Amino acid sequence: MTFPSVNAALANAASVNAAPPAAEPSVARRRPTRAVAVRWGTHVVRVGGDAPVVVQSMTNTDTADPQATARQVRELWQAGSELVRVTVNTPEAAARVADLRDALDRMGVPVPLVGDFHYNGHKLLTQFPECARALSKYRINPGNMGGGKHRDDNFAQMIQVACQNEKPIRIGVNWGSLDHELMARMMDANAARPSPWSASAVMREALVVSAISNAERAQELGLPGDAIVLSCKVSQVQDLIAVYRELSRRCDYPLHLGLTEAGMGSKGIVASTAALAVLLQQGIGDTIRISLTPEPGGDRCREVIVAQEILQTMGLRAFTPMVAACPGCGRTSSTVFQELAASIQDYLRDQMPVWKTRYPGVENMHVAVMGCVVNGPGESRHADIGISLPGTGEVPAAPVYVDGKRTVTLKGDTIADEFKAIVEQYVARRYGQEQGAAAVHRPGVVARQAD
Repeated sequence: MTFPSVNAALANAASVNAAPPAAEPSVARRRPTRAVAVRWGTHVVRVGGDAPVVVQSMTNTDTADPQATARQVRELWQAGSELVRVTVNTPEAAARVADLRDALDRMGVPVPLVGDFHYNGHKLLTQFPECARALSKYRINPGNMGGGKHRDDNFAQMIQVACQNEKPIRIGVNWGSLDHELMARMMDANAARPSPWSASAVMREALVVSAISNAERAQELGLPGDAIVLSCKVSQVQDLIAVYRELSRRCDYPLHLGLTEAGMGSKGIVASTAALAVLLQQGIGDTIRISLTPEPGGDRCREVIVAQEILQTMGLRAFTPMVAACPGCGRTSSTVFQELAASIQDYLRDQMPVWKTRYPGVENMHVAVMGCVVNGPGESRHADIGISLPGTGEVPAAPVYVDGKRTVTLKGDTIADEFKAIVEQYVARRYGQEQGAAAVHRPGVVARQAD
């Protein structure tokens, strides 16, 4: 293969008729799907269609304790979760779902609740009609609803309740609880092939068949097609990518993405990001949940933040200003820039509940906190607002860049507080003016919420 010389490349770049050397980076157009509305009162979250990819999460409290569960739901919602799933596994839990919903309403938390049912959902939804009404959506796992006619009857019972209460459902197939009868039939059929598939290939096909066939059965029972979301969860990255590619090719239901057991810490974050980023880049996926195993005493909201950061770093949505910071090296033996970067990132996230309504558009702001002269000034100029801290042996001064221009140089022990004040002034000046301009030019229009 031959490559153009440097001189030829420069000559091409200088030509007024030169075409870009490569296509602009972009995510593939989202696959067209039905749009599913998940409601509580006047609050509506749309999944699929032309809606942005929705972030959701799940509690790990005992739903039979509505106060503890309400507190965690509120924390997840405040962190940015747009749907929150709760376990409904016992009569005691089902009996308190309405109390949970009432507690959230008193707190001013409108987030729709999704009930997670396994094994006995048909009984709980019929025996506790107030639970069925208080939930905004039901998750049904067709792999653990019994066998044979019992399975069909139990599934039909849950669909009937969903129809009566006008609730959407997610048919959530999981490789750890795949329909045994379906899997056995498919393994037998595979054995009769001249060239049998691998066991893992049969399993992936069974996941897709289970999800689509149960969705079709739900529609036959009267549930509208725009009240169904599908998921096929596995715990291996390559399997997840393969399954969802095939699922997206064979149906137009909105898809819920996520590894079923992502794991703890960095492993869970990396695995989830690796799988979901590939699918989202291809336009596949309408809602995501990051199934992180929290550290003992860890923050459950971490999964929400990871989900938001995946979407924001891919350019799919914006939730909070992004902070660019260098990794540090021998030029930055001081920890000042690391501490300032962490402090600024936490500060920006803490401000967002107020800023997102007061300063629309602030979620798209880029901030740079750099550690030395090598890349510091350049990166800071590329950001909306940036600071280049001195590295080891450099002059103890930190120039600040606003909209690409150096505006002030900070010195001394109060650099962090002074930079935060500059950021706050910048936000009020830039995004406050945008809000005012919108009000002047578009009277009566409510300022848009951040994604």
